Amino acid sequence: IAWSVIRPFLTMLIFTFVFGRLAKLPSNGVPYPIMVFAALLPWQFFAGSLSSISTSIVGNSNLISKIYFPRLIIPVSSVIVNLVDFLISFVILIGLMVWYRYVPDFRILALPLFLALAFAAAVGFGLLIASLNVKYRDFNYLVPFMVQIGLYVSPVGFSLGVIPEKWLTIYSLNPMVGVIGGFRWAIIGHGEKLFVSSLVISVIVVAVILVIGLKYFRKTERTFADII
Repeated sequence: IAWSVIRPFLTMLIFTFVFGRLAKLPSNGVPYPIMVFAALLPWQFFAGSLSSISTSIVGNSNLISKIYFPRLIIPVSSVIVNLVDFLISFVILIGLMVWYRYVPDFRILALPLFLALAFAAAVGFGLLIASLNVKYRDFNYLVPFMVQIGLYVSPVGFSLGVIPEKWLTIYSLNPMVGVIGGFRWAIIGHGEKLFVSSLVISVIVVAVILVIGLKYFRKTERTFADII
């Protein structure tokens, strides 16, 4: 529980100092810590879920080799565990809003939709990597690198509005761009614009990855016990 609070809080402080104080990037009148933390919530959930899913099959090799059950239960349960961490971290955001006396509006009701999109993104990418990791164990080293790079190429420490319009479509191929933008719009409300085109692209990319991940997982799951 402590790490669920400490990690995002320290990351928020660093990003606020670097992007808000040093780089002086705009926050559209919203307190910079709230803007950053609204983006950290979905990112931490996605990154934690991806890391957990990618090693879930190999990590439960004894169970998989002895008992038959739907293998999909293991990776999905890993995401649910990270959902608990998300709820714990959400308490920090509530504390920040109380501190800055910032009250969200009706848009906060849309938050579960964007959380579901983050859930789908984590499951899609996670199933694909978990399946590949059974045969190619080098993916254990690739996932932390992907998560680290993804934190900086996603709009976590800065507003999506600073991205030039001509690059926004390409930038939105990163599915977390639309998820983070949606979270900020739902939490911050009038202080953040919803980039509909970016969200649509993210939904399409997540849907494609989820289908590919599910199909590849179902195709290879019958060989897990033999390979492990």
